[in-house]
Amino acid sequence: MNSLQLRKRLYNFIISLIIVALETGVMAYIEVVYYNTELPKAFYFWGHVFIAFVYAFILFVFSAMYGGLKVGSFRMIELLFSQGVSTFITNVIFYAIVTLLAYHFPSIIPLMVGTIIQCFIIGLWIITATYIHRFLFPPLDVLLIYGNDNKDSFVEKVKTRRHQFKINESIYAEEPISEITAAVDRHKAVMLWDVSDVMRKDIFKYCYEHSVETYVMPKIMDIILRGATPVHIFDTPLLLTKSSPIEFEQLAFKRLFDIILSLVLIVVSSPFMLITALCVKLYDGGHIIYSQKRLTIDNKEFNIYKFRSMREDAESDGVARLASEKDDRVTPIGKVIRKVRLDELPQLFNVLAGSMSFVGPRPERPEIAAKYIEDMPEFAYRTKVKAGITGYAQVYGKYNTVPYDKLKLDLYYIENFSVWMDIKLVILTVRTLCKFDSTEGVAKGNITPIEADNDK
Repeated sequence: MNSLQLRKRLYNFIISLIIVALETGVMAYIEVVYYNTELPKAFYFWGHVFIAFVYAFILFVFSAMYGGLKVGSFRMIELLFSQGVSTFITNVIFYAIVTLLAYHFPSIIPLMVGTIIQCFIIGLWIITATYIHRFLFPPLDVLLIYGNDNKDSFVEKVKTRRHQFKINESIYAEEPISEITAAVDRHKAVMLWDVSDVMRKDIFKYCYEHSVETYVMPKIMDIILRGATPVHIFDTPLLLTKSSPIEFEQLAFKRLFDIILSLVLIVVSSPFMLITALCVKLYDGGHIIYSQKRLTIDNKEFNIYKFRSMREDAESDGVARLASEKDDRVTPIGKVIRKVRLDELPQLFNVLAGSMSFVGPRPERPEIAAKYIEDMPEFAYRTKVKAGITGYAQVYGKYNTVPYDKLKLDLYYIENFSVWMDIKLVILTVRTLCKFDSTEGVAKGNITPIEADNDK
């Protein structure tokens, strides 16, 4: 690890300790002054220390998981949102612990006041820590090596992280290798975007040999091999890709997880489903539930259920299309339930019935999947596992993320599946549900948001 990376990690570690300590201090004060008097047997010094330690641990886990501590990597608004959600969840758990200790429901007012103070501290901490980080660590000087003339979309993505990266030069991957290596020597880092395997081999070797930080856009094969199991035949290392990406025991646990979680959420969300059903019915008197053919594991078709958010005649022309931005087919009630994801709640019954899982690639319509596969045959790989309500692409992408990128995200999930990953994605989905931009439609006029981005 070079000195710059070491300084960054040390800085982030220190400021992470500061924010966790400050927030814990606020809630520790609330616990000592207000909630300790509610307990049948009040705590003393070491009892308070234990409660504070538990609170700090829970806050740190959620903050790290949601990215609330990634100063320098995320924008300030993203940090504020992530750390705010982490604090809210931690405070809910803290109140549940206090309730169990007190044998009744204490007043929630002190907790709310403490949360407001914490939000003020979070905001001040984010602004201060971010500006100090930007002063100490200016954007990384980057050379972009591209293999596709249409590099503008990638450059725009990098600009959203202008505090982290700055592309100062770009060069086409088919230029002579001597010109490329000379350009590499002039920069601190290299990004390889859509460069074919043949062209990137020599470039990557040169960067690795000269200890240049290298960011590579992976191909489909790279992602599949990343999840492969290393094996050895005597002194020969091999990579094994299994015929079934998920083991039998994992499938059994995943199914049990689906049944328990879907039953709990059906009970908890039943009042919201009832209200939503009434609103949909009273608006235009049409059907409450919208049923549609989708694809799941092994390319099998099933009926997915949603609360209807569009007009009854939304596809009267018989053409399958995705919802676009400001789609006039969406009803006023539909706009609201889409924003807060209430239209997805009937899919809990799909999970309970076994046609879907809670976590997995989102199921596509057969007609749209067929169009994707025309341009990307690898898109069919998504059906190696059961379709899901939420997934890796939903947590780390958006509704209008192009299919090629969604495919890579879904394949990463499939090839790196673990029970912990499912639990983590369910927890991270809570944050995603609060981000309205993740419900955006595709650009107006697009039937399918296919981007010309071939896997060379």
